[in-house]
Amino acid sequence: MDWMQPFTDPGMVARYIEDTPRRVPGFADIHRMAMILLAECAPETADILVVGAGGGLELKAFAEAQPSWRFIGVDPSAEMIDLACDVLGPLQSRVDLIQGFIDAAPAGPFDGACCLLTLHFLAKDERLRTLREIRRRLKPGAPLIVAHHSFPGGADASAWLGRSAAFASGSGADFAQARMSGARMAELLPLLSTDEEEAVLREAGFSDVALFYAGFSFRGWVSRA
Repeated sequence: MDWMQPFTDPGMVARYIEDTPRRVPGFADIHRMAMILLAECAPETADILVVGAGGGLELKAFAEAQPSWRFIGVDPSAEMIDLACDVLGPLQSRVDLIQGFIDAAPAGPFDGACCLLTLHFLAKDERLRTLREIRRRLKPGAPLIVAHHSFPGGADASAWLGRSAAFASGSGADFAQARMSGARMAELLPLLSTDEEEAVLREAGFSDVALFYAGFSFRGWVSRA
């Protein structure tokens, strides 16, 4: 699967700002919760690393809520970086956007990090490597917030993905079509169960791993470096 393709396709990038909040239950609230979890132990003038920052929606939410924070955002898609610039507008004065994967991020150390709707594209080994590189860039005890597709241990991943597809379709959902979409996504995405997700975070060196969000196939965790 070329998971980068949707994030370089001009049509899909143009629809990203409209489509993504519709597809993810509680999308804006995830940003608000992530900001609260970051702010619990971050200083007033925190430096925050955002991995998978293309589109700029979480950066905008964080920057509006915390006017003294500064941000480094990394994303492999030039098109999504351009979109983030448009979304941020004047807020971009507090954001440095870098095209690339985690290796392109500066060494920090950062007061916190966030990676939303990104890790479900990465196979387990690459996900572990990415998480280790994030941790290496964090101050001791700094929080990491992640949220992406997952599924309860022992459950059918395609069923949970199908429910998310039905949610994205709105009130007129075609449930048969949603189940088919869920099955296709389960074949394409290298998903981990919730138990595996938490184990990978711990293997990467994070502690105090705790679930803070669940919405159909989407889950979110907070942990500390």
